[in-house]
Amino acid sequence: MPKMKSNKSVAARFKLTGSGQLKRNRPGKRHKLSKKSSQQKRNLSKQPLVDQGQVGMYKRMMFV
Repeated sequence: MPKMKSNKSVAARFKLTGSGQLKRNRPGKRHKLSKKSSQQKRNLSKQPLVDQGQVGMYKRMMFV
């Protein structure tokens, strides 16, 4: 039986923390940044944690 493959799109979008939670990036920080204020761009840089209800699904997709 071949190896199980992780979902590459999920593996690229989320990072696993040491406590087992997942960090994600906020959308809106790639282009068209000249319209956005410095405060808005700074807040977009913060990486929130994924909601607890969805963590299990994403971990199964990553085979963690």
